[in-house]
Formats: sequence, C-alpha cells, structure tokens
Amino acid sequence: MLLKYFYDSALAHASYLVGCQKSGDAIVIDPGRNVQPYLDAAQAAGLQIVGAAETHIHADFVSGARELADRIGAKLYLSDEGPDDWKYGYAADVNAQLLKDGDAFYVGNVKLETLHTPGHTPEHISFVLTDEGGGASEPMGIFTGDFVFVGSIGRPDLLETAAGVVGSAKLGARQLFQSVAKFRELPDHLQVWPAHGAGSACGKGLGAIPSSTVGYEKRFNPALQYADEQAFVDYILADQPETPFYFAVMKRVNKAGPALLGSLPSVAPVDPIVLRSVAEINLVIDVTPSADFAAAHVPGTINIPAKMLTQWAGFLVDYDQPIYLIVEDQALPDCLTSLRSIGVDQVGGFFNASAVRQSGMRVQSYASATPHQLRAQIEQQAATLLDVRSAEEFGRGHIPGAQHRFLGKLLRTIGELDKSQSYVVQCQSGARSAIAASLLQRGGFDVTNMSGGFQAWSAEDLPIMHQWSGAGI
Repeated sequence: MLLKYFYDSALAHASYLVGCQKSGDAIVIDPGRNVQPYLDAAQAAGLQIVGAAETHIHADFVSGARELADRIGAKLYLSDEGPDDWKYGYAADVNAQLLKDGDAFYVGNVKLETLHTPGHTPEHISFVLTDEGGGASEPMGIFTGDFVFVGSIGRPDLLETAAGVVGSAKLGARQLFQSVAKFRELPDHLQVWPAHGAGSACGKGLGAIPSSTVGYEKRFNPALQYADEQAFVDYILADQPETPFYFAVMKRVNKAGPALLGSLPSVAPVDPIVLRSVAEINLVIDVTPSADFAAAHVPGTINIPAKMLTQWAGFLVDYDQPIYLIVEDQALPDCLTSLRSIGVDQVGGFFNASAVRQSGMRVQSYASATPHQLRAQIEQQAATLLDVRSAEEFGRGHIPGAQHRFLGKLLRTIGELDKSQSYVVQCQSGARSAIAASLLQRGGFDVTNMSGGFQAWSAEDLPIMHQWSGAGI
C-alpha cells in the first residue's frame, strides 16, 4: 500500500493519495480543487487514480472531487448521511457511490469502511482503512476529515454561523459528543489522518503535527476529556475562531458541484489606462509585497500580497462581482490557483504590474511607524488604534486603548469609522495590518501601519493589557 500526504499551508488543508501497488489503483481523500499534484504523484508511483472520497461537504475550500470525476473519470464516494438539505446535488451527474454508516468499498486490496461521525456537519463521515493486500485483517488508521484533528475536534457551529441554520450549533455539538463516543471505541493503535492542521478555522487549537493515533488523542486531546455532555457542549461552542464569510459560499458550491476549471473564462490583460476607472467600480487587488505597496500604489486599489491571497481574499471580495488583479504575467497562474481554491472564479482581468509601475499612476502611499514612534500619539488619543487580529489574539493581550476590529470584517464595518479621525492599524507582526491600511486608505481614511505590530510593541516592554476589555466587532 502507498499513502502519500499533501498539505496546502495556505488553507491548512491535508489530503491523501491511497494506492494499492498490487492492483495499480489509487484514490484521493478530500482532494483540493487543484488536482494536478495528485495526478503527478500517482503517475510517478505507477498508479492510476480511479476514485475520490470526501468526508463531508467542505466549507473552507473548493473540493476537487468533481474535477477528478470530469478529468479522469474517477468514481466518487460521497456521504448519503444527514438530512436531505445536506445531500450532494451533483451526485446524479457523475459516477458516484453514496455511502451510509458501515458501507465499505475497495481500492484494489485496500478496504475503506464508512463511519458516520456527525457534529461538524450532519453528513460527515470518516473512513477506516485496512490494508488487506498486505495481509492485515485489522484496520491501520482512520481518515477523520474535520471530525478529529491532532489536539482538537471540528467545530459544530459552522452551519449556524456560516450557513445561517439557526439552532444547529447546539444540535451539532450534541451530535459531536456522540461521535466522540464512537471514536473512543476504536483501537488505540489506529493512526489518525485529519483534513486540517494548525491555522484552520474549522476548529480551535489544532496541532501542527500531521497525524496522530487514536490512543494518543484519547489521552491528550482536550475535547476528548469530557464525560459530561453539557460540559462538552459548553467547551466546544466557546472561543471558536471567527467564521469566514466565504464559508457559506463554499458550502453552496461544494453541495451543488463546483464549476469545472476548464469551463472558466480565460483571464486577459487589461490596459493600465483604464485602471483608475475600474478601481472606482470593482475591487482591484495588488498582490505585490506590502512594503512595495505602502511606498507607492494606484489610488483605489487594495493590497493582498500573493502569499496571503488564499487566506484573506475570501473575507474581502464580493463573490457576485468580478475582481481584478495587479500582478506580473508569470505570477498570474499561481494567483488564480489560490483564488480558485476558495471559489473566487470571477476574475475580470489583470493589469501587468510592470506596466502599472511605468504608467506613473502609483501616486499614493501610506505611512508606517514603529511602536516607539507611535506610543505618544496613541496614549494621547491623537490617533485611534485598531487591532485587526483575531478575537482570541486580542483577548490574550492587547495595547491599552486599542479597538478590536478583526481584519476579516473590516471592509464590511468600515462605515462605522469616523473619517475625521486618524487611525493606526496593528496586528501581530505588521502583515495583516498592512492589508487593513490599504482598505482604510481606499475608504478615504488617514492611516498609519504599526511596523512589527504587537510583537514589536511587546519587545519594547511597552504597556500591555492581559485581559479582555470589551466586545470585539
């Protein structure tokens, strides 16, 4: 048997290629939308991908299952558990086997048995793997999807906070408690292969280690230490990360069936002469490094550095409107892959970054200053400090007088700010606040980015509040 691990650090998403070397067949578990890495790995190993399996309808990225079905005729293994509202709408259009609890299927001599593990979502299933081709009669491991992570478990509130299903969070938490009871019955030696690692918004406190064992998680996973159901419900619903707005979009896309990449229109270059007029109507994202953008950029554009597109574009774009990019030609394909991984398919065109630099239109800049330089201005309230980190980060410690304004919500709440005020924006290191500075400047605000952010403020031994001092916005 072959088991290959794939990890998209931008999404904190793990997926797996499982192959039977005797039969030459392989399957992908929880594939991402960019399926080429799986195809390349299978070819290198002398295997043919014949199937793709999903643990649930994902909310944080676009699934690649339908893409594999279309491109290579892969058979899909999809959940048939949960209520009718959460069935795969496109299953009838592809070669799919719908799975219930206890159903098993094979990839060559590798057996995968379905275990219904609801709570994160009602239809969620896990796959217990037995390598019968290697002579094993007992399972080796379990693909847990967004059910059990290393050091955590999947959050049960996404249907309510992302999809608007009122009351589903508490119901999901109680279902999750029952699923955890099933997990405790599994043999301790089973390896645990989850679909996410540290940084994912699908749970709280996820570990950075790629895999674990059932026995280890039973002993040390905080979420698995609760024998009382209500205590578990209270724990799992508290202090979850902010829900990205685009999760609701991803749920709809993955349920109905994502658009095939080959059906998307090509993204053509646009003459920079129209950039200013385009920026007045549409969101234009400059993907250059934040320091370059701060020094000179086109008025009306915003900055999300290319390496941060996957993480932050979903919070800021309007999925119903086309966006435009400022990017070098050679970097465009990677940027499109990043955007399409979270379903941003409406890219109206791109402006070549070199041509924009030569056009003379980059006449705007914003200031950056160190904590030492900004301290008096903040303490004397000559400027309002906005902390754009997560609520959890803010609660652990923040600069006195700071307002919590999470970056992901800033564009939607920017109208609440007073344009007569000057603002300083700050995050942990200065990277997220650079994005915030571009948003505020686009909105007509006077803004300065704090270089080095909270880390630099702390390193200078400046005052810090170590407790929550008000509700975040």
